Amino acid sequence: MGKKRRTQSNDSPAFSEDDRHFMRVALSLSKRGLGNVWPNPSVGCVLVSSDGTIVGRGHTQPGGRPHAERVALDLAGPLARGATAYVTLEPCSHVGKTPPCATGLIKAGVSRVVSALTDPDPRVSGRGHEMLRDAGIQVDVGLYAIDARRVNEGFLSKAERSRPFVTLKLASTLDARSATADGESQWITGAGARESGHMLRANHDAILVGAKTVIADDPSLTCRLAGRSHHSPVRIILDRAGDVPVTAKLVQTADDVPTWLVTADKNFAELSEKFEKTAVKVICAACAGDHLDLHDVLRKLADEGLTRVLVESGGNLAAGLIRARVIDRIIHFVAPSVIGGDGKAMIADLGLKQLADAPHFKRTSVREVGADIAVTYDKITE
Repeated sequence: MGKKRRTQSNDSPAFSEDDRHFMRVALSLSKRGLGNVWPNPSVGCVLVSSDGTIVGRGHTQPGGRPHAERVALDLAGPLARGATAYVTLEPCSHVGKTPPCATGLIKAGVSRVVSALTDPDPRVSGRGHEMLRDAGIQVDVGLYAIDARRVNEGFLSKAERSRPFVTLKLASTLDARSATADGESQWITGAGARESGHMLRANHDAILVGAKTVIADDPSLTCRLAGRSHHSPVRIILDRAGDVPVTAKLVQTADDVPTWLVTADKNFAELSEKFEKTAVKVICAACAGDHLDLHDVLRKLADEGLTRVLVESGGNLAAGLIRARVIDRIIHFVAPSVIGGDGKAMIADLGLKQLADAPHFKRTSVREVGADIAVTYDKITE
């Protein structure tokens, strides 16, 4: 890589251009696990020898293990001795189903660890870095921390807020209509937008819909991209009253793709019996008036290990989630067409009395997707 020119930025300490290059490689690797490593974080690791050669690389494997560091160490073998390890999250320090990654790095004889983030998991939370330093290994933390947080925003949300990171996917015309007055909606957006939607499914742990959507559309909610069908997320139905029929596609295919149904506490026993001959998993949550308590729903999903949830709902559930202030990101696919005021609104009534009460988001990207555009908005931290 040439001479290691060191630069100073918001990262601390100063990092070289080589450091930045190899951490970017690790970040690229970390994205490969999104959607299929929960409840674990999706981590990337690169091992680099003293002459600047990559001798090992890895990312968290499906199901969450082996961890990225273990994959990279196994690939490097004895070449790991004296190498620098670039990892996108602090190496774990606790004994779980596998030995701690910090211990593995120590035994392999690495000389330095560059870590993007400290792991907020209370079982780690600085202990991994401490173990490495106690073993005489140089540890530098903070390189590309913002980028690393974005990759693992789901894991961090679960650890810090006890709920998954929630993304709301919307598709509408220019005038924010999701269907005609008669309910026709296929297809408002084009093939490119639909393909992007399937990619979103592949990169999330779960997809969330309401019972009304299941009853009206009888969707499959699988990832249908070539070579990515095995990345279909867990399918979650919010069904407070227990209206979803046993004949629904989601129920009938629950043996192939995990399907959960969240209902009110009082309906748990009845619905457990209703779906006992299917592979549907019934989960109960508290109610807030005549609706499920969405905060409790998300806590329950976090307890099940989910970190990233994609919402593909009708306007009512979208409005409920927005009112509950639990939407972290909105991805809005906009078609260059107009339906008019008699069409169905993309989001149902929010009951706002004044503009000051409106939830606000920051636009973070705009891109063309065929004839449509995709606009991403992130929640403004309160």
